[in-house]
Amino acid sequence: MQLDDRSWQLLMEVMGNPSIRNKDLERKYHLNRRQISYSFEKINDWLNMSGMPKVKRNRQGQFLIDPVLITTFQKEQEDTKAYVLSEQERARFLILMLLGRNEELSLFHLTTALDVSKNTALRDLKNAQELVSEMGLNIEYSRQSGYRIVGNEFKKRKLLSDITKKVLNIYNGQQLIMKIMDIPKEQIKDINRRIENVEKTLDLKFTDEKIATMPYIFLFILRRIKFGKKIRLFMIHFNELSDTKEYKVAEEFLSELDHIPMEERLFITLYLLTSNVSSSKLLTEKTMPELIQAIDEMLSIFEKKACIYLNDRQQLLNKILLHLKPAYYRIKYKLTETNALQDSVSKEFEELHHLVRKSTEPLVNLIGSKIPESETTYLTMLIGGWLTRQGVSINEKIKAVVVCPNGVSVSRLMYSVLSELFPEFIFLDTLSVREFNSYTLNYDIVFSPVIVETEAKLFIVKTFIEKEEKHRLRKQVMREINGYVPSDMNTEEVMAIIAKYATIKNKQELEKSLGHYFSQDNTPSVIQQYEDKKPDLSDLITEKTIRFKKSVVDWEEAICTSAQPLLHEGSIHERYVDAIIQNYEPADPYIVIGPGLAIPHAGWEEGVNQLAMSLLRLEKPVKFSKDVAVQLIIVIAAPDKQQHLRALMQLMKLARNHKDVTKLIKARTPNDVMKVIRKYATEE
Repeated sequence: MQLDDRSWQLLMEVMGNPSIRNKDLERKYHLNRRQISYSFEKINDWLNMSGMPKVKRNRQGQFLIDPVLITTFQKEQEDTKAYVLSEQERARFLILMLLGRNEELSLFHLTTALDVSKNTALRDLKNAQELVSEMGLNIEYSRQSGYRIVGNEFKKRKLLSDITKKVLNIYNGQQLIMKIMDIPKEQIKDINRRIENVEKTLDLKFTDEKIATMPYIFLFILRRIKFGKKIRLFMIHFNELSDTKEYKVAEEFLSELDHIPMEERLFITLYLLTSNVSSSKLLTEKTMPELIQAIDEMLSIFEKKACIYLNDRQQLLNKILLHLKPAYYRIKYKLTETNALQDSVSKEFEELHHLVRKSTEPLVNLIGSKIPESETTYLTMLIGGWLTRQGVSINEKIKAVVVCPNGVSVSRLMYSVLSELFPEFIFLDTLSVREFNSYTLNYDIVFSPVIVETEAKLFIVKTFIEKEEKHRLRKQVMREINGYVPSDMNTEEVMAIIAKYATIKNKQELEKSLGHYFSQDNTPSVIQQYEDKKPDLSDLITEKTIRFKKSVVDWEEAICTSAQPLLHEGSIHERYVDAIIQNYEPADPYIVIGPGLAIPHAGWEEGVNQLAMSLLRLEKPVKFSKDVAVQLIIVIAAPDKQQHLRALMQLMKLARNHKDVTKLIKARTPNDVMKVIRKYATEE
């Protein structure tokens, strides 16, 4: 039986520090309690088979290490050869040798360096190939050059960084890497001295983990530059990095080398910019105002989604900024580390992580890339820790989901109406019935227009909730959840109570702050979105976007024909129409919202340029499914989740009025259509 890498690391950790607690191990190695317990079961099984005493714990949770165990491992530690590398560790060392050494590497070199047989080395090369292929690289062999890794140099540098960190984390990793990679101690001391100067110049402190790995990564990068393995074509934007202090530091770092291309200076700059720091005073560069604003917007969205008011918000923003400055460049230039933290989010924080992920849209818009799961997980840890500090938990709040079989736009309409009607609930998602059946997050309430199988409280609601129905639904839900109907918080009444017992210096600002607090949202931008008047149905369906046709061959032609006005005016791309057709299933005609009326649509990311609608009236109905025929096709193109909702609500009301739908079907001119449409333009 061999001990796996993780278990070996944990054993070495407690051998050197028996007083370490379980929570410290969880934090340091990004593991949960179950993973650590499982590893120690394996450790004790392995120790027992090896004839050594087991690791025990006392009642305080401290580890009890038998002196015999300590003596045995201290003796082995004196000779680095005493530790036998695992297959995965040997594969990583092979990659490091191929990237960090310049001499010709034959099979003999590899077997000698790793002290293994020829067959073992060949098996290790196969494992190494699997690792490098994840980066789009390959290991090749020739008699002239021996074994080498071929592919994009930028990807090789990223792989080099990842592998170096993993190798340094194994038992005696530092001694092994110095020996196998033939690194003089003086070289590491010299680079450490340069890193200290970098910290002084930039007025920051790198994290302990970064300080441990930086000297070796810098050393291997400098080696590759000296070997002529330079980055040629690079996607880094010179103007974005050249005016940073990190760029000036990079030039100093490379000053001892001759003929260093601009791309290498930019790469070192990028490496410094993407390095995690534990503290920094320099967060005022040109990119910082936009990043600060994006973080502020993200926190506002999170507060709204989680129904939480964040205390000491500016301090939290600064903590997130400290992390996101390097993360900004990591994400933008695809340098996110492969040792992702996402597995460390415990079950307890799954819903919090989900809400944080759904709040990152401002960062996505700023960076221009999706936020990787490992970066989102770190944000969850920061925000989760902050909420714990202020004594708040989203687990105590009621969580709801909206299940709707009627497509994206109708689902969003239901979600928007219900989340405004129940601001004290956390609305996790809007789901199709199929998505709901495999949904894994915890929830307390389900809102749906159809009956679904669930153990949670189910409330059947219409897809379009009339104003008079809202009050009844709120009373029903609150009575079932709380056993009573709570009175709405009235800011004026609260102001009157405060004025009775205290002196109010600024009544207007206090009233405004109370209003923000009661609504669980403290940003004018969010409040403004409800105050701004969204377009009416008559603003979007105009005479220019109305078409008449006698008949079409099938539902696909109907969708293509109805979308033509929007394609002509540039509101959508051709791929938006393709997405509508690809996503639609005739067996489940969710886009048909009423007798004879369909609203084909897809997600905004599928190719929407601007908010728009078009209408096609057919004289002869076309089958959208076996039992559903349609004569009115209204294509909706929405660039976000909000702008089209007012018009959609008006359209839903029209769809339920059989008399007006008949008028549209019998219309002969665009003006006839507009007469009906305008009737609903004033509907709230």
